Amino acid sequence: MKYVLIFLSILFLQQTSFAQSNELKAYLDNKQFYAPGVGNYVEFQLQFVGYSLNYKGKEGGLQAELAIQMKITQGDSIIASDAYRLESPIMVDSIVDDFYDIKRFQLNPGTYKFSISLLDLNSEEKPLNASQSIIVEEFTDAISISDIQIAEYASIGDPESFFYKSGYEIIPRLSTFYPEQLNTIPVYLEIYNSKLLEDSVFGIKQSLTDAETGLEIEAFTKFTRHTPEVVVPLLRKVDISELTTGKYILNYTIINKNMRELSSQSYEFERSKDVLANYSTENLVLDPAFQASIPTDSVGFYLESLIPISKANEVRNIISIAKDKNQEKARKYIQLYWTQTSQKNYYEAWMKYKQQVDLVEHLYANNFQEGFETDRGRVYLQYGSPTNINRKENSPSEYPYEIWVYNKIGAFSNKRFIFYNPDLVNNTDRLLHSDMIGELKNPSWPRELSKRNTTNGNVDNPNQNVIDHWGGNANDIFRQY
Repeated sequence: MKYVLIFLSILFLQQTSFAQSNELKAYLDNKQFYAPGVGNYVEFQLQFVGYSLNYKGKEGGLQAELAIQMKITQGDSIIASDAYRLESPIMVDSIVDDFYDIKRFQLNPGTYKFSISLLDLNSEEKPLNASQSIIVEEFTDAISISDIQIAEYASIGDPESFFYKSGYEIIPRLSTFYPEQLNTIPVYLEIYNSKLLEDSVFGIKQSLTDAETGLEIEAFTKFTRHTPEVVVPLLRKVDISELTTGKYILNYTIINKNMRELSSQSYEFERSKDVLANYSTENLVLDPAFQASIPTDSVGFYLESLIPISKANEVRNIISIAKDKNQEKARKYIQLYWTQTSQKNYYEAWMKYKQQVDLVEHLYANNFQEGFETDRGRVYLQYGSPTNINRKENSPSEYPYEIWVYNKIGAFSNKRFIFYNPDLVNNTDRLLHSDMIGELKNPSWPRELSKRNTTNGNVDNPNQNVIDHWGGNANDIFRQY
């Protein structure tokens, strides 16, 4: 199931996850805030997966211990660093929970590289290492909003706790996936410099957008009034119990008395709650015409071909059925999927999709992947045929690449995808960058594309050495659309 690996790589972009086989596992995220008299600071949040560590006996239970090293650099200069030991809470009765750590660094606006090393002191394994680029925004010269902090839970807090912010103790939630069991999103954010407004009050608009359609869901739209202060903390709980499976964008916008939008922040998340979550095919009567369209030797192929257009919990169903290798169950699921998604015209909808699956198999399959498992095949099946394709095979400075342009994707206009082939193997193009919501975003894509014969830039300007060689015009082509 190669597509599942692609799906997980998308999640990796939202927060860094790093792990060593069956050993230490941790998640890393960063949030930016502002403190009067101190300036901008970045909060690096760590979540350690409890069962992945090794524990030693301690009075009252078991305890893990880690050595942590952090370093922030700008170019060749070390801006900040820290090294320390971290002990987990005492685990009782062999029940181990995840635990958290937070480190804050005061950083001026600019671009930095953050590096971290984690070592389980009760293990003989080597340390885990990860790094990420950080762009620190300016919060001091205009009314603005901090990053949105999602809480695992929040309460009136102890000022001595390192989870403390503006009267609250905020335990961070690093995952952006909300299964059916989670029905509330606790949201914390801060408003800065509202005193710069001439108004005696200002407003905060909360809205929720369906990421696939771009439509705002009215039930989640709320307005609140606030008095200007140097810092205005805001803690909200968003009820998502009625929200169905899909990708969503939660937005907070500052507005003045004239309803002019002044600043905004957003948070993307995925909800899993769907009619196919608990699928049942026992009483399903097979449609002879429908079933005749699925060759006996291709049942597994067409079952898995549904993955690019399926929700997360539907994908889990497909994987489970594929592992069983039960043809009758697979046939029933394919029919069930289309009867529930297309109802009266389910056969026509299936035949149209089947033609697209066969087309991407012909166009994009390679020695390692089926057509629908490739990035181009997945995008084609998920969004349809692109309006325009621009292919470059022989650029002297760039790997072979392909730019896809969609005039419309649902409610979105002018969306672009760029695929490239750094392996120079036939038909193995990978997605490099897209400006479509929910897709891979890579600001350094010109550098990656030009690595065929271009040296790296620096952390402040990763595209520094990407110049317009003869024939090397991918950046211009991408921008012109």
